[in-house]
Amino acid sequence: MPPRALEPSGVALVDKPSGPSSFAVVAQVRRLTGARTGHAGTLDPFATGLLLLLSGRSTKLTPRLVGLDKRYVAEIDLTARTETGDPEGEIVERHEPPAQDELEDRLESLRGEVALPIPAASAVKIGGERAYKLARRGVEVEMPVRRSTVHSLEIVAYARERVTLDLLVSSGTYVRSLASELGGHCMSLRRTEVGPFSVEDAVAPEAFTVERLLPEATVLEQV
Repeated sequence: MPPRALEPSGVALVDKPSGPSSFAVVAQVRRLTGARTGHAGTLDPFATGLLLLLSGRSTKLTPRLVGLDKRYVAEIDLTARTETGDPEGEIVERHEPPAQDELEDRLESLRGEVALPIPAASAVKIGGERAYKLARRGVEVEMPVRRSTVHSLEIVAYARERVTLDLLVSSGTYVRSLASELGGHCMSLRRTEVGPFSVEDAVAPEAFTVERLLPEATVLEQV
């Protein structure tokens, strides 16, 4: 089968583990199907959860899926910021965690329309080069601000130094930026929903089979 075949086609719901990049998961599925394979939004290597992968002819659905809202569960360390906003970066600031009422005020300010700087350790291009590559070389740049919508932002668990949040956000929202606004960094991040699709219906990359592909008609009925 040609490496960029148009069949099999459909959309795969894959539960990405922590560690590999989203592109590594895409490549894993591509090797299995032999078809061209795309995605409707990546996850950072440390993050887990739902990836929508598009196979064969269904890659044309990318514009319909990439802009869907996304739901996450994030555990945030409120005592330190890191240079990347996640556990992989160097700690750049330590402090006492905010009191609960202050935390509630910060959360309230992050609901609705927000404008937050894009993390330096991101794939956004600055002057034609990926921001994370500049960051790795120690090049300091002023990161652009991205506007997004936080539809809901609720506390799941709170233990003074750490808080677990359930949040529903528009596409393109950096949860790491939200964590930084709270004075901390993401310790873990799990994407549980993309639009109407749930991670509960996804399978681990190694468990994926062609039979798991959702037909285009089924996907379009839901979006």
